Amino acid sequence: VQLQASGGGLMQPGGSLRLSCAASGFTLDYYSIAWFRQAPGKEREGVSCISGSDITTYYADSVKGRFTISRDNAKNTVYLQMNSLKPEDTAVYYCATDRCNRVRGWAHAPDLWGQGTLVTVSS
Repeated sequence: VQLQASGGGLMQPGGSLRLSCAASGFTLDYYSIAWFRQAPGKEREGVSCISGSDITTYYADSVKGRFTISRDNAKNTVYLQMNSLKPEDTAVYYCATDRCNRVRGWAHAPDLWGQGTLVTVSS
């Protein structure tokens, strides 16, 4: 049972990257999945969450309007499309199971973590 994050890399400011979070050993269908990030010397930040039940999405203010979270249950994968990247988006990005839905909001209570993928935004 694990989550595998991938898709990080080096990108210039203003560019785009798509991160993937693939599940193995279990079915993602009814799980809420969140993306977190941690930059050097900074606290971990919740970036986005997508619910498993009602496909509600949540975003940190710092990425709202630039990042889009989505899921493809047939591929057992959640994606994070990151557009208009900024240097301050540089961080290790992690996906994790969490709790978020329309009724209770986003719990910010990650449980099962994937390994991180490094995103570097620099010219």
